[in-house]
Amino acid sequence: MKESLIMQHGLPMDRDVTPFDPPSRITELRSTRPVSPMLFPDGHEGWLVTGYDAVRTALADTRFSSRQDLGILHVPFPTPGMPEQTEPSPQTPGLFISMDPPDHTRLRRKLTGAFTVRRMKALEEGIIEITERQLDELAKLTPPIDLVTEFALPVPSLVICELLGVPYADRETFQVNSSKFMEREVSLDDKMAAYTAMTTFLAELVVSKRAEPADDLLSDLAQDEDLSVEELVGMAFLLLLAGFETTANMLALGTFALLEHPDQLAELRANPELIPDAVEELLRYLAVADVFFRYAAEDIEFFGETIRAGSTVILSLLAGNHDPEKFEHADTLDVHRNARGHLSFGHGVHQCLGQQLARIEMRAGFEGLLRRFPSLELAVPAREVKLKTDMNIYGVHALPVTWA
Repeated sequence: MKESLIMQHGLPMDRDVTPFDPPSRITELRSTRPVSPMLFPDGHEGWLVTGYDAVRTALADTRFSSRQDLGILHVPFPTPGMPEQTEPSPQTPGLFISMDPPDHTRLRRKLTGAFTVRRMKALEEGIIEITERQLDELAKLTPPIDLVTEFALPVPSLVICELLGVPYADRETFQVNSSKFMEREVSLDDKMAAYTAMTTFLAELVVSKRAEPADDLLSDLAQDEDLSVEELVGMAFLLLLAGFETTANMLALGTFALLEHPDQLAELRANPELIPDAVEELLRYLAVADVFFRYAAEDIEFFGETIRAGSTVILSLLAGNHDPEKFEHADTLDVHRNARGHLSFGHGVHQCLGQQLARIEMRAGFEGLLRRFPSLELAVPAREVKLKTDMNIYGVHALPVTWA
C-alpha cells in the first residue's frame, strides 16, 4: 500500500502560497506521491502527475493519448451546466493538439516549415517593430494604466494577426470569444457560442484566402488541396488561440512577477543581456499553460503505480517545473538560472510548435518595457491584482501599473 492512502478530491487550484507558486496541496502531493490517484468531480477515479520526471515521461509516452474521441476525458474541476459525459467527444477536424500520430503527424507536418528557428529569426525585426510601436502608444498615456489591455494583449495579437493574415480590426471579436472559451466556470452554452463565433469567422476567412491568397501563413495553408476547409478552420483556431493567449498572459504575469521580485528586476535593468535567460526562467517559474490532459489508452505501469486503461490523467506542468529534484531552489525566481529543460512548452510530439515565436515576443516585450519604463511599478497593492484562477491559461485579468 502507498503512504498517501487518502485520495485527492479534485484538482487543487488555490494559489495559497504566492500568485506564482503551485497550490500547497499540489506541492505536498509531489513530495509524497508524484503520481497520485485523484477523484474527479463526476466521480471518476483518475490520476494527478506532479513530479518533473513523471510529467516529462508521460508527455513523451504515446500510451497516454491526447485524443478526445478515444474515451471520456474527465474534467478535474466543476463545470456549470456541463452534462455528464457518457461517450467520447467527436474529433474536431484540424485540431491536431487533440490527436495522436499518424493523424497528428500529417497535420503538424504542414506547419513545421512555417515555424522553423530560421524563419522565426527572419520575423524578429518585424516583431521588435510591433513591440516598439506599442511602447510608443503606451508612453503617450497618463498612468496608471492596465498593462494587459495596453501592452500584453496588443503585442501578441498584432504579431499573430500579421503572421496568419487575420485582419487586426477583427482582434476584439476573437479576443473576447477566445477569453470566453478559455474560462473554466462559464456555462456550456456560452462556451459553445464563443467557439461557434470564432470558427464561423475563421471559415469565412479561410474560404476567402483559398480564393484570393495573400502573403501570410493561412493563405499558404489554404492552397494545400490535401486540407479540407474544416481542417483549415481547426488549425487556424488552434494557432490563433495558442498564438496569443499564452504569450499575452506570460507578458502580463511575467511583469507582475518581476515587479514582485525587485532584486531580479534590478539585475535585468543593469544587465539586459540576461533577458533571454530570464525569459526561460519566467517560462519555468510561471508555466501559464499549467495543466495538460491525457487518456490512458491501455493499462500502464508508471512510476510504481498501475494506471488503468480509460483513466484520465492530469499532468501539472507547473508542479513539474517547481520540482526541487530537477531545479535547485525551484520556488525561487532566479534570472541567472539555466532553466533549459523546463516543461512549459510541453515535451514529445506535442511540444509547442510556436515556441521560438513566443520567445522572440517575450524577449522584445520585456526588454522594451524595462528599457522604456525604468520606474515602472504596480499601481495597486499586489493582493488586489486579480488572478486568472478561473481560466485554462493562468495569468492576471488586469495589471494596473504606473511610472514616474
